[in-house]
Amino acid sequence: MFVPMSVNDFIDRAAAVYGERIAVVDEPDQPAPPLQDVTYARMRQLANAQAAHLDSLGIEVGDRVAVVSHNSARLLTSFFGVAGSGRVLVPINFRLAPEEVKFIVEHSGARVLYIDPELTSLIDEVSAEHTFVLGEDEHLFGAGTDGTPAEPRAWEPDEGAVATINYTSGTTARPKGVRITHRNIWTNAVTFGLHAGLTDRDVYLHTLPMFHANGWGMPFAMTGVGAQHVVIRKIDGAEILRRVDRHGVTVMCAAPAVVNSVLAAAQEWEGEIPGRDRVRIIVAGAPPPTQTIARVETELGWEFIQIYGLTETSPLLTINRSRAEWDELSPEERAGKLVRAGSPAIGCRMKLDEETGEVLARSNVIMEGYHDLPDETERTFEGGWFHTGDGGTIGDDGYVTIRDRKKDVIITGGENVSSIEVEDVLFSHPDVTEVAVIGVPDDTWGETIKALVVVSEGSSATEADLIAWCKSKAAGYKAPTSIEFRDELARTATGKLQKFKLRAPYWEGRDRQVN
Repeated sequence: MFVPMSVNDFIDRAAAVYGERIAVVDEPDQPAPPLQDVTYARMRQLANAQAAHLDSLGIEVGDRVAVVSHNSARLLTSFFGVAGSGRVLVPINFRLAPEEVKFIVEHSGARVLYIDPELTSLIDEVSAEHTFVLGEDEHLFGAGTDGTPAEPRAWEPDEGAVATINYTSGTTARPKGVRITHRNIWTNAVTFGLHAGLTDRDVYLHTLPMFHANGWGMPFAMTGVGAQHVVIRKIDGAEILRRVDRHGVTVMCAAPAVVNSVLAAAQEWEGEIPGRDRVRIIVAGAPPPTQTIARVETELGWEFIQIYGLTETSPLLTINRSRAEWDELSPEERAGKLVRAGSPAIGCRMKLDEETGEVLARSNVIMEGYHDLPDETERTFEGGWFHTGDGGTIGDDGYVTIRDRKKDVIITGGENVSSIEVEDVLFSHPDVTEVAVIGVPDDTWGETIKALVVVSEGSSATEADLIAWCKSKAAGYKAPTSIEFRDELARTATGKLQKFKLRAPYWEGRDRQVN
């Protein structure tokens, strides 16, 4: 028997088995009225109502629906109300500049745009056929005209259909739309849930942005097992500890910068750290230093789990979780094991390119391809393997370690930044004649952005001027944190920059060229 996989499998089970359980504790401090007392039965109703509203607008199966929002119960519901009704959800990074949001909306062909009420200024610069402000148009998630729960048109599930398009910075100046199917999402959620040991006793804190690789698939996995979602809108280490204490949180996902913020807040916390011997924190984006990993265990009393993946892989490729054989090790020795990317997840095959050392992968979590970029898709799947763009090693025990980033991507605070995109912005400054953007190690953000710049003769442009220029043209997190002025940038005989040589002095003494 063949039964197609669908994102609806997760919400349908939750509504059937845990219908009266509170599904979501919405962010209380937000510009829209928080959704209150959302049980799983109610969440199913809200998703149905959203789908019925899209029906009324004439939005067809396969049409794109974009949402640019902070974490919220409404965004969480949209994974099921939009993708679960056969449409394609396009979650957009709320930190992006208006022209970047505009590009994604237009490139994806989104007919509907939902906007967070804190971002309503976008309405003047970004347009879609239908635009709504979340929380101000409650009919989006409301009952029908007679007050009864709205019922959408039935959608026959197709596991090969695209469920979401997630835009990610990569090797080009423009972001690429990653086409993730229902099968990708289903496989990732179930595999991730198995490796992380998720159950209906878990309480999940959304410290990870839901737009980022669909919250790593946790909106689906946690819903499927009937766990409770706790929404947090803006990240602060002390507030994370307070919510762990208040709601009995057991699981969260985070970039290394979030881990650092919690460790810093713990230094000022009065009394026992909440969640000791209960919380597991799943980290990705870049491997933290071994000292940080050890501190999570010793100072917080939380379990540290590391994963590796990309938006293109839904994202789980590898997982590194402490095992019985490591129980007798010291926290520092265990951290030395956990700093690796991990072993391939169930159903994932990985190997190294014999010539370049690039990490390659095959799995059912890997995307269908890039939206409207057939040549880029073909290059990425060359030889029948997905090319991660990362260089690494695979040990005799099968554990993967990431050593270098082959693509011109900088991961700062868990966000992917295309160095080429930043270079384009700097080149648009009238005084800049040459530029190379590289990632350099940073204790807080993992990596931070440095620009090596040559300016025209007589220019008075300062470091502050160029950083401000970047912030006026793109999202603030994409701006360099430092500018180094050079008389020239060394090039090869054919005129190409060799970024690995430009990066080398800043990474001297480290065995990896990522942080």
